[in-house]
Order: sequence, then C-alpha cells, then structure tokens
Amino acid sequence: MNITLPVHPPPSPRNRGSRDYYTKTNTATHDSTNRISTAELSAAEAINGPVREPVKDTSNISDRLIVGVDFGTTFSGVAAVYTGTPDDVEIIKMWPGGNGITSDKVPTEISYDVPANSPPGTPPTVKWGFQFRPEESRLRCIKLFLDRSQKLPFYVSPLETAAQLKRFNKTVVDAVSDYLTQIYKHTMDTLTRRYGESFMASTNVDFVLTCPAVWSDAAKNTTLQAAERAGMGAQSQIQMISEPEAAAVYTLKAIQPNNLKVGDNFIVCDGGGGTVDLIAYKIVSLNPIRVEESAVGTGGLCGSAFLNYRFEEHVKTRLGQTRFDEMKTKKAKTWQMGLRYFEEFVKRNFNEDEHQEVNVPFPGLADDEEAGLDSGFLVMTGEQIKDIFDPVVKEVCELVQGQVDSLRAKGGIVSGIILVGGFGQSDYLYRKLKSHFTTAAAPPPYTVRPSHPTFDLSERPSIEVMQPVYAWTAVVRGAVLRGLEGNMVISRKARMHYGTSYATIYDEEKHSVMERYWSPLWERWMVSDRMQWHIAKGEAISPIQPIAFHYTRNFRPGQSLVVADDLIACEADEPPNAYTRDLVHVCTLTTDLSAVPRSLFTRLTTTRGIEFDNLDFTLEMIVDSAGLGFELKVDGVRYGRVDAEFH
Repeated sequence: MNITLPVHPPPSPRNRGSRDYYTKTNTATHDSTNRISTAELSAAEAINGPVREPVKDTSNISDRLIVGVDFGTTFSGVAAVYTGTPDDVEIIKMWPGGNGITSDKVPTEISYDVPANSPPGTPPTVKWGFQFRPEESRLRCIKLFLDRSQKLPFYVSPLETAAQLKRFNKTVVDAVSDYLTQIYKHTMDTLTRRYGESFMASTNVDFVLTCPAVWSDAAKNTTLQAAERAGMGAQSQIQMISEPEAAAVYTLKAIQPNNLKVGDNFIVCDGGGGTVDLIAYKIVSLNPIRVEESAVGTGGLCGSAFLNYRFEEHVKTRLGQTRFDEMKTKKAKTWQMGLRYFEEFVKRNFNEDEHQEVNVPFPGLADDEEAGLDSGFLVMTGEQIKDIFDPVVKEVCELVQGQVDSLRAKGGIVSGIILVGGFGQSDYLYRKLKSHFTTAAAPPPYTVRPSHPTFDLSERPSIEVMQPVYAWTAVVRGAVLRGLEGNMVISRKARMHYGTSYATIYDEEKHSVMERYWSPLWERWMVSDRMQWHIAKGEAISPIQPIAFHYTRNFRPGQSLVVADDLIACEADEPPNAYTRDLVHVCTLTTDLSAVPRSLFTRLTTTRGIEFDNLDFTLEMIVDSAGLGFELKVDGVRYGRVDAEFH
C-alpha cells in the first residue's frame, strides 16, 4: 500500500544524553526487550516540522467591576472602576495599619508570627503593608525572587530572605500569594463598603495584574499562580499587562493634547523602587489611540530604593559607624523619621535651583557642628544631595539613551519620553532627562559662503520629556483602562526566538553522519533535535492574532492520547538550526486529545501492516502583554486549553 507520510510533531528535548530519545514520551509503547517500537517513532518524528498558522480570536465585554493590581517591588497599588461609570476610576488610599493616613500605595512587605506558648500546628498570623513598627523584621522585595533570571540589587539578601521563609516553612510563591491574599481581601472589603453587598454579589469582578516587561515567561506564570491562590480568579481569567505598557495606556490619555503624531515613537520610562523598565511605542492611530511596540523592552536595577541606600551611606559617613549603628538599634524611630523625610520630600521634590540646603529631621541626636547636626536636624547641602542622586540618575539616562539609539538606528523618529512611577515623580530626574535630551548645540554662524558642513537640525532633534499627573499611580490606572477598553497596543516585540525541536529525514549535505539514526517506521535514516523557530526575536506579534502550530500525530489503538511538547526559546540574535544546551526551556505543553471526537481521527497503515490513528491538530499560542497562553484546536474548533508547565 502506497501512503503519503504525515507531518509529525517534534520530540521532547528533555530526555537527552543517549540515542534513545523517545523512550519517555507520553505516547511511547515498549516491547518486552525494551526496544523502541514504531509507535513511539511515529509520535515523535517530523518531515518538515510544525507549520505556523495565524488565527483570529475575539472576546466579549460584559458589565463588570475591573480591579487593577500593581504588585510592585517596594510599594503596591490597587485601582477599580465599574464599566457602567468608566470615567470614575478609584484608587484605594486607606490601608490597614495606616492610622487613618491616606496613601496611593501600600508597602510590599509581609511577615509571619506565631504567638508564644501557642499549641503546635498553630498557623502563623500575617502582618503586611503599614502594620509594622520600625524595628520589626519583615520580608521585603519578595517580588524580585519570582524571576531567578534577574539580578538582585545589593541591598536584598537571599540568605536572610531564605532564613525568614524557612522559619515558617514558606516558599517565595507562598509569601507572594499570602501578600496578594491580603491585597485581595482588603480590596473586596473596600469595594463592598463602596458598592454594597447585593451589588458585589451580582457583579463579576475581573482582575488585571501588572508585571515587569523584562520578566521571563516562567516568572509571569508564577505570578499568575500566586494571584489565583490569592482568590483573584482562575489563571485563564486574570489578565496581565506589563508595567510600562500599563503606564503608556494611561499616560497617552492623560497627556492629551500633545505634539505626538502618527509615526512618532515615544519611550515610557517606568521608574519604580527597585527597577526601571522601558518600552518604546510607535503611534499608529490617534483616534482611537493605537500603538505598537517599536523596540524590545529593557530595564535595569536603578530604582529609587538605591537613593535610600546611598542616603543611608551618606548619614553613616557623617555620623560615624558607631553612632549610626547605635541610632538604628536604640533610636529606631529617629532613623525612620529621617529616612521617611528623605523618601517623601527630598526624593520627589529636590532640585538644584530651589534646594541649596535641606534639613533632615533626626530628633534626639545631640548637636554636632562637625557632623552638621543642629537642633535635631542633619543639614545637607544641595551638592551633597546631588552626589546621592547623580550615579543612579546617570544609569537611568543611559538606559533611556539606549532605547533612543536603538530606534534611531532603524530610522525611527523619537519625539517623547514619558516619565512615570514612584521614581518618575522625582523633579531632579525629570530635569536631568530634560537636559540630557534637549539639543543644546547652536547652528554655525551665518556666512554668505558656507564654510561649515551642512547643519541638519533633524539629525538629533530634541526629545520632549513629559511627566503626567498621578505619575506614581500611572501603572495601576493603566491596568484598569486595559481591562476597560481592551488592547490599545496592537502589536508587541518578541523578547526571544520561540520554537520547537523535531526529527526529520537525514540529508548528507546538511547533517553529520554521526547524528543520524535508523527509523523502523519510515525505513529511512533520520536526524533529531532540529529546531523550527516559529517566532523571531524582535518580531511584531499581535495579541488578537494568535500563532497556531499544526501537528500531525499518530497513535496505536488503545494508546494514551496525552502528548507533550516543549516550547524552547533563544536569547541570541541568531538562533541555531539544531538544539543546544544553552537554549531556554520555556515550558512543557501537555495536551489531552481524548476530548476530540474519534470521527476526526484517520486510520493509517504502514507498509508492514501496522495500523495507526492519525490526528491533525493545532496548538494555538496567544502572546499577550505579559504572558503566553495555549489552546488546542482541531479543524478550527476549540477543544480546551493546553496545560503549560513552565520551567
């Protein structure tokens, strides 16, 4: 019988190290001598690799409450809006432990405590946000531990964090989930007070969660898992949006009118506590506002928390190590008052023109003319404050300059920089960015006969720096708008190459003899671990245009219909043609085909008379602002989501 060989899905690259690549695949069967059967190979080999197919998807918007959660490194915020009154966005400002003082955000801090003499097995009580006394220990910056691929700032101790977690048998994900649980409970209580119990009981509440643009797919997925455990809904229901994109959604509306035009690029600089994230967008339409990512997002560890630690080093130098340590241990409130004044006043408002001298309160410290202590105040000159700011501000300017250079190298016009986030409120940072990106050079003097090269004003035009109102809450406001209005960003840039590995027919002109193996099914020489890259790094991807990979997989009668495939990524500019150990295993996709009607399977027979059931299907990958989603389709019909185990 003459049959056309079908296209097969790629093998899983998880079990390497010997020629027996397929003995552990979910579709495998073994004979009594533990040899690889033809059924195994038919489920793992491919002739041409998977085929990429674009598929459209739409979603319905219903009447509901939308809650945006900006889970930050140092502070977190919550905003809510009812779709019936879309202009009435509310920021939660009252927090437990705040003593009635309003704040747009709450500290991202949590601790556990088991009271003395408690019986064994007593669950620990949770403290969070503003509920701490100054001297109490707590977990800080727990968000940063969700992505192990990112560097930690010098002031975060993995050992100290691990010791605190181990004391209460907790993991980082547990701590994040517990913190988000407190956020969720307080949010729902606040909304119930605002709208009433009957309204809340009859209205859907949808959550939109933010995350850094530079995070790995695994970290984004872990954040979703923690939010699901906190009660914010199933992972498939919680929307995610990157922090700079959320800021762009809000600020593009907040800064209207402005001089941005269709075709212009602007850069969103989201300055947070620990990190600074940047993404560049190109304006596609102004009415309605639609943008597309024009450069891959970047980021760095140069947030405003580094100013706090530079301030601490400055105070330590002024007072001396012994007196400084004594103040922090015996007069913790004195230190906290000085640090809080620096945090809330100096960081946000300092500029060289108005603040030639700043008096930072340190009540209880004795006067010391040499140290600059007078009547309970530490006198700081403008130059001393500049020394604290300048190294951190320089790093931010260099990050933004990198985005500008990247856009200009591709011929793009950069018209604006939008400064948001807690650090984005800094007047000094605003002025420095404005000075850095404003063209200061004057054209050459006029002469009748030109004596200089032609001066092109458009070569390095000035870039306008904008600092919208409510810069600190721009991210959480944008998250709410995303849930309210859907995608304003019509396409994004892929952070990495994404693909799958597969086996194919041996070609002596392309492959090494050492790589080939014999296929009993096709009675041909084959090679495995070839890479099929479906998405290129930097490629524009639309969230409403999912990417579907077509597979044909064979099953022996009675064989399990649960199959697994690995999604692999590459950070290099040029991806390899074959699998290498330095590639990133993003996730393992487990697909259960048992829900597919048996009538859609086709019976195939090999030349040796072995019968197989064949099924054509697609795994559809949805690339959204801050994560990947997967679904199974057969003949265009959705039969369920695909389970993705992120590594």
